[in-house]
Amino acid sequence: MSMQFLGAAALLTVLVLAWLLRPLLRGRQSTSRTSRQALNAAIYRDQLGELESDRIAGSLAAGDCEQARQELQRRLLQDAAAADEPPAAAAPEKNSALALGLLLPLGAALLYFWLGAPDAMKPLPAEHQVASAAFEDMVDKLAVRLKTSPNDIQGWIMLARSYKSMGRFDDADKAFDHVVGIAGNDANVLTEYADLLAFRAKGNFDGKPMELVNRALGADPKNATALNLAGTAAFNRQDFVTAARYWETLLKGLPPGSEEARSIVGAVAEARGKAGMAPLEVAQPAAQPQAPVVAADATKAVSGTVKLAPALAGKAQPDDTLFILARAVDGPRMPLAVLRKRVADLPLSFTLDDSLALDPQMRLSSVAAVNIEARISKSGQAMPQPGDLIGESGPLQLGTKSAKILIVRALP
Repeated sequence: MSMQFLGAAALLTVLVLAWLLRPLLRGRQSTSRTSRQALNAAIYRDQLGELESDRIAGSLAAGDCEQARQELQRRLLQDAAAADEPPAAAAPEKNSALALGLLLPLGAALLYFWLGAPDAMKPLPAEHQVASAAFEDMVDKLAVRLKTSPNDIQGWIMLARSYKSMGRFDDADKAFDHVVGIAGNDANVLTEYADLLAFRAKGNFDGKPMELVNRALGADPKNATALNLAGTAAFNRQDFVTAARYWETLLKGLPPGSEEARSIVGAVAEARGKAGMAPLEVAQPAAQPQAPVVAADATKAVSGTVKLAPALAGKAQPDDTLFILARAVDGPRMPLAVLRKRVADLPLSFTLDDSLALDPQMRLSSVAAVNIEARISKSGQAMPQPGDLIGESGPLQLGTKSAKILIVRALP
C-alpha cells in the first residue's frame, strides 16, 4: 500500500512540475527576435519611402538624400546585430525553473511529514497481522460449519457479530437476517441488526431499521439498546419530545451517576432544550461509604495510548467528547468497559478494567480478547454518529499493556 501511495504521489508531482515548468523552459527567443527584425524592416522601408518622396518633390537634395539613406542602413545593421544576442531574461527563467523543480517536491514532502499521517503507511505489526489472519480463518471455518447447521442460533449470532467487527457488512447483513428468521423476537438480536442497518445507511433509521427497533421494544420495552436507538432515531428526525421520552425511560434503568447515565442525561437535556421543554430533574445518588482501594489485576485489564492523527487535528475541538471502550471479540456489541475523556486530554494513556463496567453482569474480566475503540463524538452521545472520528485496535488479549490506537478516520 505504501509503494502504491508513493508511486502515485511521485507521478502527480512529475505532472504538476511539467505543467508549471513548461512556460519557463520553452524558448521565447526566436519569436521575439523574428518580431523585432520584422518591425525594424518595416520602419526602414517607411523611412526610405519618405526620403524618396522628399527627393522627388525637390525638398531634399540628392546628396542629402544619399547621406540619409546610408545613415538608415547603418542603424538597421546595428539593430539586426543586437537582435542576434540572447535575451538577458533567459538565465533568470532557467534559474526559476530549477528552483521550482527542487523546492516543490521538497516542500510537499516536508508538509506531509509535518501535517499528514506518515505512520499510516507503516505496515501493521507482525503479531497484529497474525492475530487478524487467525481470527478471519476461524470465522471462515465457522461459516462453513453453519451451512450444515441452519438452526444453530448461537453460531449464527457469533458469525454475524464477527462479520460486523471485521467490516464485512454485506455478509453481516445476511447473517443477521438469517438469525432474525430463526430467533424470532430476540430483542438483543433485533437491535444489533437495526444498529448495523442504520450504520450502513449513515444514521438513517427509516424503513427496516426502525421496524426492527419497534419489534425489539415490543418484545422487551425496557431493553436499553432498543430505547437508545429509538431515541436516536427520533432525535435524527427532529422529534425531540419523543427522543427525550425514550432516553428518560432508558435513564431509569441505569445506575445513577454511572458514565452511561451521565451521557444519557446530556442527551435528554439537549432533546428537551430543542423541544422547548423544562430541564429534567435528576436525583443525585446518595453518598456511598468509600471502599478500600484495591489494585486492579493487570492480567484482567487492557492498557495503552490513544493519539489523534495530525491530518484530523482540525476536525476536533478541545471540548469534544472522547470515548474509549472495550467490546468482546466474540460477544454482544454492549461495551464491557467505557472511559470518557476530552480531546484536550490527547495524547492519552488509558487503562480499561472491571471498575469501568457499565453492567455488573458483563465485565471485562469475563472474556479473553477484546476490541478497543477510541471515538471522538461531536454531539457527546454514546451512540456513534456520522462525522465522529474513530480508531480501533483489532483483537487484543486481556493483559495487553502497550496497545496503540490512532484515530485516523471519520464515520460516514
